Amino acid sequence: MTGKHVAVLMGGWAHERPVSLSSGNACADALESRGFRVTRVDVDRTIAHRLADLRPDVAFNALHGPFGEDGCIQGVLEILGIPYTHSGVMASALAMNKVKAKAVMAAAGVPVTRHVVVNRHQIGRDHPLPPPYVLKPINEGSSFGVLIVKEDAAHPPQELYRADWPYSDILMCETYIPGRELTCAVMGDRVLGVIDIVPKGHGFYDFDAKYAKGGSDHILPANLSTFVYQEVQKLTLTAHQSLGCRGVSRADFRFDEKPDGTGTLICLEVNTQPGMTPTSLVPELAAHEGTDFGDLVTWMVEDASCSR
Repeated sequence: MTGKHVAVLMGGWAHERPVSLSSGNACADALESRGFRVTRVDVDRTIAHRLADLRPDVAFNALHGPFGEDGCIQGVLEILGIPYTHSGVMASALAMNKVKAKAVMAAAGVPVTRHVVVNRHQIGRDHPLPPPYVLKPINEGSSFGVLIVKEDAAHPPQELYRADWPYSDILMCETYIPGRELTCAVMGDRVLGVIDIVPKGHGFYDFDAKYAKGGSDHILPANLSTFVYQEVQKLTLTAHQSLGCRGVSRADFRFDEKPDGTGTLICLEVNTQPGMTPTSLVPELAAHEGTDFGDLVTWMVEDASCSR
């Protein structure tokens, strides 16, 4: 594949644009160092015409958020017949919709949270679920729009009623699971290790904890019993396969192991377009297994196809 023309798709117009630019440039740099001919494409709404003119051998999808990981850009690439990385149209659309993804994963035996779908204009002053609970847009990434409602809250969060609310009106409300934040990834049909994420100065693994330098500590391998470690890996692979994911994906979990807890292990969601920034988790997991960043992105290009 060395010498082939790779269009690295990045940027876009979603809230995750800055993260996508960081991921895309890191991947483009690595591919160029491996001898690929790389075109960096800051995606806008003329992308179909630009790709038709470029005619790359492969599109490396480094987009995050709506349009980039919900099946839309994947559909454009299918129509143009350009092989691309990561998951295909259906898996991307399914995983991006947190509610539908939970239904599929639960049917495959992956434990998920109790949850309901709500419209922010219709919530009123009654809690959708007994607090504590979490509200999140059903189709955003990078923890955008996530609100945690504590046990003593008298009413749903006032932010929901803002005229300038920048996210979808349709939200998922799910029971809050206390405990540790764990993540695991799949590369092809190979499950990688498990990271224990410890946010620093943040109540949860929010945008800054994810992407700011020093925003969180990553403990790899996670200090878990052998049974729990392997269970996270097994459930990660099951979630990846049940949703029909391809290439690389990452699954996030909560694990409540406190003495007064239930020992609950819950899968929160699957990310079909994991970050590829200097603080991202998938490159760290791959490196722990002996695959450096250059090898990882090269593998992703070699794995690219249509009809995924």
